[in-house]
Amino acid sequence: MYGSSSIYSSAAVGNAVWLIVSLIIAVVGGILIYFLFLSRKNEGKFTGFVAWLYDVLSFKKMFLETLLKITYLVLAIYITLSSFAMIGSNFIGFLVTLLVGNLVVRIIYEFSLILLIICRNTTEIARNTKKKDE
Repeated sequence: MYGSSSIYSSAAVGNAVWLIVSLIIAVVGGILIYFLFLSRKNEGKFTGFVAWLYDVLSFKKMFLETLLKITYLVLAIYITLSSFAMIGSNFIGFLVTLLVGNLVVRIIYEFSLILLIICRNTTEIARNTKKKDE
């Protein structure tokens, strides 16, 4: 019994060392990628996958809108199907869950998408204004 505790402590020390090393590598790597790869002088230089990667890492390409739409559909289907579990025991609860649950989820997701649309439109306005000034 006493010997097994030293195994756990050495594993814990190894994990702690790896966490510290990975943090240092992540910080150094993030700084290097930001200043060497994502600098403005590299904009438009790349093609293919590297250009896509540049757009993703510089947040010119956003995935949140697609992710929100997919999670909304999954959640709406889940609420609809799970509400049917209450149809035999509590018909009013079934209707409330089916109607109000889906309505609340829809409103929350629409507000989230409105924020994204505002962000996209603001970015486009800034881009068009910049082109006119040049």
